[in-house]
Amino acid sequence: MATTAAAMAATSVVVLDRGNNTTCTINLHGATVVSWRVNNQEQLFVSKLASFDGKKAIRGGIPFVFRKFGDCQKLCSEKILCFPTITAQFGAWSFGPQHGFARITRWHLERPPDRLHNGDVEAIFSLMDNDFTRSIWNYQFRITYRLILREKELHFHIGVYNPSKELSFTFNMLLHTYLKVPDVRRCQITGLQGCHFIDKTRENSLYQEGREVVTVNEWTDRIYQHTPQEHVITNVVSGRKMRLHKYNFPDTVIWNPWIDRSREMSDFGDDEFPNMLCVEAGNVTSPVILLPGAAFEASQILQVEQPVMK
Repeated sequence: MATTAAAMAATSVVVLDRGNNTTCTINLHGATVVSWRVNNQEQLFVSKLASFDGKKAIRGGIPFVFRKFGDCQKLCSEKILCFPTITAQFGAWSFGPQHGFARITRWHLERPPDRLHNGDVEAIFSLMDNDFTRSIWNYQFRITYRLILREKELHFHIGVYNPSKELSFTFNMLLHTYLKVPDVRRCQITGLQGCHFIDKTRENSLYQEGREVVTVNEWTDRIYQHTPQEHVITNVVSGRKMRLHKYNFPDTVIWNPWIDRSREMSDFGDDEFPNMLCVEAGNVTSPVILLPGAAFEASQILQVEQPVMK
């Protein structure tokens, strides 16, 4: 815990250690959470073929999606998402690589891991505009990303600030959480009944979810809109439940590539899809508009629940 910021920033990895084999590991490339262990049990999926070359996005963990979400430009062109006033004022959402630049940019360790009075451990990361980001998207910005490791919880607090005195900007933002699961077909996700969703596997058609719990038994890529603040995912590691609580993230993306799409990804094993489930909180269908000098905050809490004793 006494590691200096300079020494830790010289490496690629930052570790929060709460004791009792409960740790969180963050790769400064993308500020990607690549491991979260509770009592030595890994909660996050990272592909065995994931690239750690400092260039490509890391396949797994919790990548940080910022400025745009994957196919927003395509969805806008197909009039699935249509914001003509925003597009006219700020331009189309076609800037840069898939899911934006934050997940492929090296972040700054602003505050190294520090133990709080209650035993929790926190660290703060930051990203601001630089030559690379301005070559893709010519706006000033600053993001702070505060992580807090608790006994059975991981907290994410995000702030986005617009330092410009003249220019507003818009953005999508999402935490692309890959949960590790023993068998995705046995998982259930609550909190989606009645929500409308864009089904990207069916030509971006719009549907309404009728199920009380959502299951995944095929290629799934859905953007659920105006979702409640909490989801519970069952049958994650050791048959436990994972509770996801979110603030200022109105959308929830559910994704699993299944067999055929797995084979199309060079950094994802053909046989890995049964052991992962993405449940992603974010701002996807409606971009955030940030006025000059304004700030935006959002947060997420992941909580591991004890299995019910029978």
